[in-house]
Amino acid sequence: MTTNYELYKVFYWAAKTGSLTQAAKVLYITQPSVSHAIKQLEESFGLTLFYRNSKGVALTQEGMSLYSYIEQSQILISLAEEKMAALKSLDSGELRIGGSDSLFKHYMLSYLEEFHVLYPNIKLHLSHGTTPEVITFLKEGKIDLGVVRMPIVDPQLEVRESIQLKDCFVAGERYAELKDKVLSLETLLEHQLILFSRNSRVRMAITELFNSYGYTLKPEIEVGSVDLLIELARRGLGISYVTREFISKELEEGSLFEIQLDVSLPPSHVGIMTKRNMPTSLVTNRFMDLIFKS
Repeated sequence: MTTNYELYKVFYWAAKTGSLTQAAKVLYITQPSVSHAIKQLEESFGLTLFYRNSKGVALTQEGMSLYSYIEQSQILISLAEEKMAALKSLDSGELRIGGSDSLFKHYMLSYLEEFHVLYPNIKLHLSHGTTPEVITFLKEGKIDLGVVRMPIVDPQLEVRESIQLKDCFVAGERYAELKDKVLSLETLLEHQLILFSRNSRVRMAITELFNSYGYTLKPEIEVGSVDLLIELARRGLGISYVTREFISKELEEGSLFEIQLDVSLPPSHVGIMTKRNMPTSLVTNRFMDLIFKS
């Protein structure tokens, strides 16, 4: 049996108010329309659902049985409508973002802070990982968007470029003799290098650059954290390759200095990644608007 939901809605309000007139007022329809709807419902079941009394109408035994189910469904529908209204006004919901620790700390933090001030009731879920891991998170539906280094070439993904970053080699005071020198790649390789892990975009980009000049890049130290790259270089354990924008404080105070090279290092780009042909939530769209407005 397929019964129009509107008939159940009329039935619910007639039962709840005990009055066809009151039900009509709640539903903004005429009383004859309420009577007709109830008659249709009774005919579809072959049962009498109401009887008239001095106050209006009351439920029969069969009507009370139906009401026990319809009341639950109406409550759930009302809750669902309230939830949708809250989501629309961003008074509720969640934002799930994937990215590396360094991009969260040095790039996304200000946006996350501003978003939280604007929409304090939105729950934030941050999942950190390498670019391949973030891509997997997105494809598996574990996050709404990913913040990654470009390029990303994947037909399942949509990537919008957000900012450009400049990577550079830096060292601490122990390498002070290199401050005023311009080094060749060959000379640089004579020193102890500290690089990000092999599966990072930054590592792949600098490896490709060295390969293009016929050199093999073999670091003495590999780490999985930008903070470690910075700290190890600052303490003189080697020369680190790190994003310049992430060490502005250290460069300004002089605890690190940039190694000058006789070749240009390519810039890198940060992209905001979503799943192609998949509708994004209002929360996700609002956060992306915040990023791209600047």
